[in-house]
Amino acid sequence: MFIYLAYRGVQSCRKQGHDTVFEVAYYGYFLVGFGSFMFHTTLKYPWQLVDELNMIYTTCLMAYASLSYSRPANHQIALGIFFSLFCAGITVYYHYLQDPVFHQTVYALLTVFIVFRSIYSMEFSLRPSLRKSEEEHRLERKKQNLPVLSEEEQEYENKRDLDILKELWFFVVFGITVFVGGFGIWALDNTYCSTLRQWRRNIGMPWGFVLEGHGWWHLMTGLGAYCYILWAIHLRHILNGDQEHFRLVWDKIYHLPEVVRVSEPPAKGNGKIANGDMKKLN
Repeated sequence: MFIYLAYRGVQSCRKQGHDTVFEVAYYGYFLVGFGSFMFHTTLKYPWQLVDELNMIYTTCLMAYASLSYSRPANHQIALGIFFSLFCAGITVYYHYLQDPVFHQTVYALLTVFIVFRSIYSMEFSLRPSLRKSEEEHRLERKKQNLPVLSEEEQEYENKRDLDILKELWFFVVFGITVFVGGFGIWALDNTYCSTLRQWRRNIGMPWGFVLEGHGWWHLMTGLGAYCYILWAIHLRHILNGDQEHFRLVWDKIYHLPEVVRVSEPPAKGNGKIANGDMKKLN
């Protein structure tokens, strides 16, 4: 599942013109799944490190994408150096300690931080009551030599952004519920391992697989992490002011959600496309 979703994610980034940092994040997501596959089939410690440490690296990459956005170049470099040193320190210490609780604690803290940081950005970018006042917004647009919105246009944008916010909150709650649910099942699997093992033997294959709590943990946390990357992609387009041009499409619960480009964003400043290396529509 990890390998397939990583492939779909990279394909979507290239087709829809999402920022390169998210394509790199999908490669990290792939390495988590591939490392986990190799660890579970070989039970070799190096593959366990590939599995678990890539969870830390990919989360740090997403934290960098969030914290470095619209920052001056020297701030971005400083953040890059900090996260690189942080990952190196975690790698060395975890290899020395070899305690899974340490890895789980660091990963949980990083995940909680980046989720709440993204919620903060989402709320203050989309909710009209939390954004700058309309007067401040007009003055800022004047300074940037952009046309000032009329009351009707401002009302339209407010309604549009509230609709997007409602849609994103549903997506966020779904992703967090699946992710946390996976952790809950994993905890139950650890606690009642011997009982569940006996049940599986009594039921037999293939239905005994349904009681493989550790397997559900991989599937559910993998799906939750995939949802988070999609959320971050959509949020980046919103921060760029391109929510009119990109939509989160999830028409059926059994279809994979995707952030798609519905129109070409206008060039902004010095002829550059607003969202990094935006490709032309085919």
